[in-house]
This record gives sequence, C-alpha cells and structure tokens, in this order.
Amino acid sequence: MAPLILIWKHGAVYLVMKKKISRAVISRLPRYYRYLSDLMDENVDRISSNDLAKRMKVTASQIRQDLNNFGGFGQQGYGYNVSYLQSEIGKLLGLDRQKNIVIIGAGHLGQALANYQNFEKRGFKVRALFDISPDLVGKKVRDAEILHLDSLEDYFASHEVDIVTLTLPRDNAVEVAKRLYGCGVKAIWNFAHTDLSVPDGILVENMHLSESLMQLSYRMLAEREDDED
Repeated sequence: MAPLILIWKHGAVYLVMKKKISRAVISRLPRYYRYLSDLMDENVDRISSNDLAKRMKVTASQIRQDLNNFGGFGQQGYGYNVSYLQSEIGKLLGLDRQKNIVIIGAGHLGQALANYQNFEKRGFKVRALFDISPDLVGKKVRDAEILHLDSLEDYFASHEVDIVTLTLPRDNAVEVAKRLYGCGVKAIWNFAHTDLSVPDGILVENMHLSESLMQLSYRMLAEREDDED
C-alpha cells in the first residue's frame, strides 16, 4: 500500500495517498532537467509543452502526463516557467543537496568519472578514490586522493558517503560490494560487468556500457536492412 501524506490546500489539511511513480517516468526526469538547463542557457523564460516536445522529439501529451505525476507545474495558456520547472525537477532528483561520492577502482574509467566536472555542477562531489595499485595510491584526481582499498572500512567510519561508484572487474566488484554492505552503504553506481544482488535497503544502478553499444550496433544493422528493402 502506498504511504499516506498530508497536504495543505485552500486553508485545509487533506490526507492523500502518495502516488507511486513508475521507473519509466523517473528515467525521463534527468532528460527534462537537461533540456530545461539548455533553455535557461538560451535565456528562454517560458515554454509550452508543444515546443518542449518538439525539442525533445516526444509528444506533448507524454510531457504533460509525466509532469502531472508531480503536480503538473504548468499553467494553461502560459506553459511552463523554465527556471521554476528546472528547479522543481532538480529537487525531485535530489540535486538541491550535495552528495558525497567515492569511486572504487582508480583505473581509466574511475579517473575519467572523477574528472567529469558536470557531476560536481549537479551536486555530486567525488571525495576519494580507492585502488590497490602502488602506482596509483597517494596520487590525486582533481582534489580527490586515491587511497588504498585496505583503508575502506576506516574511511567509511569517519566520513559521510552517499554513493559508491564501482569501476572494477566483475569478481572484484562482488567481493568489494560485500564489504560495502558492512560499511552501511545505501547506494551503489555499478559499472562492473555484473548485476549486483544487494540486500534490502541498498539501492543499486547497474551500468553496462557494452550493452548500450550493442544496442546501437543492432539499430545500425536494422537501418541497413530497411534501406536494402
């Protein structure tokens, strides 16, 4: 059963059932945020659902349905206030609060993620990296130090960590994940070539870059076959 929440409306308090939002809708929120951020860079103050739909190559109905899950945000005849909508979607995504990230695996991918400045602009701050290579331990990526993996538990005991990013080989990732459970980690962004099975209460987002590339390869073949027909 969905949780009940209190809302204040027109001078009265109402008890309503909190709506469960589908993963499909949630997956589209970052894209809305990105397009709205681009509109702000272009000094666009307001936009209709039709014009936003044309930019994003989706239907206006889809946009309205998605945003109505959170209250709508628009005004009939006016459209959406770009700055306000971007801010509200940012709050839904938790971007109004900084989140501390550590990266386990300081190889090419781990360092590339640590160097990606857009994460910090969105409130995701890489605090440290971990590795076992003596050639890497002690170095810094931007302002985040690479620590030895042996110090993982001690680090968690004295630092607040919101998200752990795993950029490790599959077998190592499974072993390290078990250690993380004991550290009280709540969220894992997993780039290892395996889907982690995590205990209840831990969130995991499995990222498989090769699968995305294979999907693109499939679409290339399908386009080629359509052209030949």
